[in-house]
Amino acid sequence: MNKNVVKDKSYAFALKIIKIYKELKLDQREFILSKQLLRSGTAIGALIMESEHAQSKADFINKMNIALKEANETEYWLMLLKDSDYLGKEMFDNIIIDCREIVRLLISIVKTSKQKASKL
Repeated sequence: MNKNVVKDKSYAFALKIIKIYKELKLDQREFILSKQLLRSGTAIGALIMESEHAQSKADFINKMNIALKEANETEYWLMLLKDSDYLGKEMFDNIIIDCREIVRLLISIVKTSKQKASKL
């Protein structure tokens, strides 16, 4: 069986996001931005999982495109949390690499899927 790299990476990323959320909520008493991060950061993997049983190629592309939007939003919240001094540099540097890698993977998947769909 083939390994689904983007699915595995998004799941591991979601676990890291949950840990960051817990730390922000408990240690720093930050509730609003951390909740936004939790929502968008865990939605990526959920949408990728949904796409495995898409009803059509167009549905698959749509779900992956929404996952890409959530990944972009997650990057925004991470940058905002870092720049507002809620997220330390080391933690930010570690998680942003993962986020940007997922963004690149999703861009590639969406682009390739759209190209294949247009040839049909």
